[in-house]
Amino acid sequence: MRVHYDNEVDAIYIKLGNKKPDGVVEISEGVNLDTTSENKIVGIEILNASKKMNIKTILSYELEIDKKLLQKTA
Repeated sequence: MRVHYDNEVDAIYIKLGNKKPDGVVEISEGVNLDTTSENKIVGIEILNASKKMNIKTILSYELEIDKKLLQKTA
């Protein structure tokens, strides 16, 4: 996962995989999910991000992983 913040346009893009998106689903105004043809989510775009969230939080985060979940995907 990669997180990119563009302060010139106040947008965050969260890249969730390496597949190229084939479509976009707008889930609310300025919040879009990039999807593949198999309806897999590969990215999240948040426009006017600083008005919707604390930018410092998304750019410095901790990842907690449930070990049971990892075992299911292996």
